[in-house]
Amino acid sequence: MQLIQDTADLSAYLAADEAIDHDHPVVRQTAARLAAEVADSYDYARVAYEFVRDAIPHSQDSGDLRVTWRASDVLTLGTGICYAKSHALAALLRAEDIPTALCYQRLADGEGGLAVHGLVAVRFHGAWHRQDPRGNKPGVDARFSLDGERLAWIPDPSSQEMDYPVLYAEPHPVVLAALRSAPDRPHLWKTLPSALPSAL
Repeated sequence: MQLIQDTADLSAYLAADEAIDHDHPVVRQTAARLAAEVADSYDYARVAYEFVRDAIPHSQDSGDLRVTWRASDVLTLGTGICYAKSHALAALLRAEDIPTALCYQRLADGEGGLAVHGLVAVRFHGAWHRQDPRGNKPGVDARFSLDGERLAWIPDPSSQEMDYPVLYAEPHPVVLAALRSAPDRPHLWKTLPSALPSAL
């Protein structure tokens, strides 16, 4: 699959916004702490990925009912679903000048329906590489990789699952609206988008 930037301007994938608020002190402090442990930007990207994947539980796995969507809130509260964790990872990477996009899959939700799943793509060596910081659990073994994808799930087209090829500089509006309007995770689970309108 060819990944497609939603804007040709690479600087858009370094920008801060309301959700990817890498100008927030919590994000800056976390990035500085992680950067102090590594020698180069590749190692930083891996360490930041593993931090978000492992140190911030996916709220469904942990049973946390809170809904986060700003990167700074994800880091402060230590919880989030896939979208929120992707916002946190994007913020940490952009804080260290690593271009990072948001991207999405459509996957079976385990209850007979479909739901949009969020992940990121990082740009190294002139190419984009997708990473899934959702958090591992039995049956899920996602890893940071620039040499072939190691994502949590591979979509099954026969089940109407799919990879969306678009790389977004900002969270998709449908995703952000669902997060922002949900008072708690049980409500969010009922309003998760099942598909994304095409941007191209």
